[in-house]
This record gives sequence, C-alpha cells and structure tokens, in this order.
Amino acid sequence: MAIHLYKTYTPSTRNGAVDSQVKSNPRNRLICGRHRCGKGRNARGIITAGHREGGGHKRLYRKIDFRRNKNGIYGRIVTIEYDPNRNAYICLIHYGDGEKRYILHPRGAKIGDTIGSGTGAPIKMGNALPLTKIPLGTAIHNIEIAPGKGGQLARAAGAVARLIAKEGKSAALKLPSGEVHLLAQNCSATVGQVGNVGVRRKDLGRAGSKRWLGKRPVVRGSVMNPVDHPHGGGEGRAPIGRKQPATPWGYPALGRRTRKRKKYSDNLILRRRSK
Repeated sequence: MAIHLYKTYTPSTRNGAVDSQVKSNPRNRLICGRHRCGKGRNARGIITAGHREGGGHKRLYRKIDFRRNKNGIYGRIVTIEYDPNRNAYICLIHYGDGEKRYILHPRGAKIGDTIGSGTGAPIKMGNALPLTKIPLGTAIHNIEIAPGKGGQLARAAGAVARLIAKEGKSAALKLPSGEVHLLAQNCSATVGQVGNVGVRRKDLGRAGSKRWLGKRPVVRGSVMNPVDHPHGGGEGRAPIGRKQPATPWGYPALGRRTRKRKKYSDNLILRRRSK
C-alpha cells in the first residue's frame, strides 16, 4: 500500500509519513482479548524490558492462520486490513467451505485473488506448499521450523527467504538475516514476499504517536545518574569512563553476541548471520 506524506501545516505533521488506504475492520470470530505485560517488569517488579509503559492504544488480537492447513480448499481474498500487533498487513480469506481466516498479506496480492494450500496447489504467490514441492530459488515466507507447528520464520513486513538447496530429507534456506539454515523438507512455506515493504519509510512525526504504541522516550546513558547506567555521572558532558560502551547491566555493548551457547539448532546452521 502507499505511504501518505503529510504537508507541514503543524509542527507535528512535519516530515510525517503514514500508511494510507488500509483500515481495520476485524471479524468478531477472528479476534480475542490480549493480555499485555504492561511496563516491561518481571515478577519481582524489576524493569527487564526498557522504554515500555502500561499505556498505549487498546488492541484486540487477530487470530492469524500460520499453519495454512486448508489443503485442497481454495479461498478468495476479501479484504486487506491493518493489524496493530504486527507491521505486516493481513488478508481476510473466504474459503469454499464457508470458513473465514486471516493470513499474512503477500506482496502484490489484491482483493479477489484466489489462494490455496497443500501439495496440489500451484507455485503461485500466496499459496502454501511443502518445501518438497517448491522449486529452488523461489522466494518464500511464513516458514515452519517443525512440520505442522505453523510458520515462525520470515513473517515481518517485507521479509523474504530463498530456497537454495535440497539434499536427502533436508532443505537449505537463506533467511532474511543472511543466515543459511537447514530445515526438514516436509515443512511448509508460503510463496512470495510479505507485503508492506515500505514500512521502513514510515515516520510517525511526533512523540504522541509513539506513546500510542506503548513506547516511552529513549535517552542516552551518558545523561543518566551513575545508579541508572554505567555511562552516567560526571560533570557536564563527561565521557563514559570505560574502554568500551556497556549496556545498562554492565555487559559489553555494540557487537556482543547474545545467542545462547550450545543451542539445539547449532548443527542446523550452515552459515551464521551477519552482525
């Protein structure tokens, strides 16, 4: 969808750029309440996820069909809607048996297009198939890690992965991060790229729009007190006083790897992602 650029008629609309032509009209049977943890605190009341607050606009969770298990039954795209819980758009699908489901919006899909899933579905944008039936070099998204569990990889706006090799019961995929990962060939994936590729061009334009998303202001550690951040303290604009930058908890920042050592999937990674 298009990005609408505001004209500068108030300070808050200067440089503003938002989505246009996409509304939210959720179906009652496809939504549910959503518990939000609030201010990013753990059970002891300690802030473990910074820059969050209990406010923000009220949201309803849209039940998205990540499994795509309506094999052999084709559906039609009826609407393309905004989802407040993700940066990608969603599509409402009316299937031939009368069921309605939400799926992630594939890039280029339009209202009225037909989609399907299963081994017999054609290699067409928006269709979900096992990796065994997808040709090499195909762009895919919403990829399963375990068969039948539902898509977990490449689900963000504009995300796309590539199927680059098949050998035995495994398939090698190049993920959006650049990582080359092995998966079972009976895992399913959706053909095409996730829509809303222009999400990076959005500019909220004012602080209030950020607060509607439940996010608090972010400030530099060097302007905090020593009790709040390792970079804090000092008189005036003092340097951080360390050999290298640190996180609020004292760990090295800017390049320290955070992946768990000896993770179960280490032997499935053929090439690590770039930093």
